[in-house]
Formats: sequence, C-alpha cells, structure tokens
Amino acid sequence: MLQSAKNRPTPKRKDQEAARRQPLVVADRKQAKKLDRAKRNEQMHKTRQAMLTGDDSGLPARDKGPVRRYVRDYVDARLNLAEFMLPVMLVVLALSFMRTSTILLLVTTMTYSILAVAILDTFLMWRRLKRALDEKFGPDTAKGNGMYAAMRAFQMRRTRMPRPLVVRGQYPV
Repeated sequence: MLQSAKNRPTPKRKDQEAARRQPLVVADRKQAKKLDRAKRNEQMHKTRQAMLTGDDSGLPARDKGPVRRYVRDYVDARLNLAEFMLPVMLVVLALSFMRTSTILLLVTTMTYSILAVAILDTFLMWRRLKRALDEKFGPDTAKGNGMYAAMRAFQMRRTRMPRPLVVRGQYPV
C-alpha cells in the first residue's frame, strides 16, 4: 500500500512550541473572566447533576465515598421526626402573632416539645447508625458522620441534596 506525500514541509520545533505557548496571565482580562465563569458554570452543572443522580464521581468531597452513601441511604430510609420541624415551626410562627397568654403558652410548649422530640429521635437514630457503620465498615468509621447524618435528618426529604435514592423502609444492607 502506497502512502501519499504530505505536500508540506515538517514544521520546525521552535514554531510548534511557540504555537502551543500560552501566557500565565491573560492580557485580555474580560476574556479571562468570561472563560473562568464558563469553567465554573460547567463544574457547577456537573456537580448539580451528580447531586440529582447520586453519581459518586461528581459529588463534592464531603458527600463522596461508600460510608457517606451508606449514611445517606440509612437516613433517607427512615421517617425522621426532625424533618417535620420546619412545617411545625411555620405553624408556631403564625400562632405567635396572636398575643393571648394561652396561645403564647401553647406556642412555647410546642416549640420546645418538637425540638426535644427531634433531638431525641436524631440521637437514637445516630446510635443505631453508628452500630451499623461499625459492623459494615469496621470501627472508627463513624467519626465525623454523626453531624452529617443529623443535618440530613433535619432537612425535609424533598430538599435533601444529594437526592434520596432509596424509598422509605429500604434500609441499606
């Protein structure tokens, strides 16, 4: 099989290196800002897609790894009382505008009782989750994951990011 000629001279190394060279600081600052913004938007879009789909490769560092996935799935599988705290607090806020002593006593009682119940429920959830993490991943894997689980438990299920990938009752194995 015959090869055809390239019909042009081989470029000099010096010319090729000069063509590839880029300055460290861009002379056109507006163009540099525009390029930087485009890169940042692309990265944010990739991260957002990973948050919606649960793709571990695109998640932020705080959400990556099998331990964090297990914690997320465990929290998402149970009915957390803490996630109902925000709607209850909105009702409490609406009731607090009525300035009668009976209603203010009711508002105060509701506020502290829902807070106490949510904290107790989250504490009990963490104890069970810690035991499950120790069994599955070994000791000392629970460190740092308690606050992650608690913060996720206090968010309403629809607003959690990364999105829940399990249905209620489908605990991780």
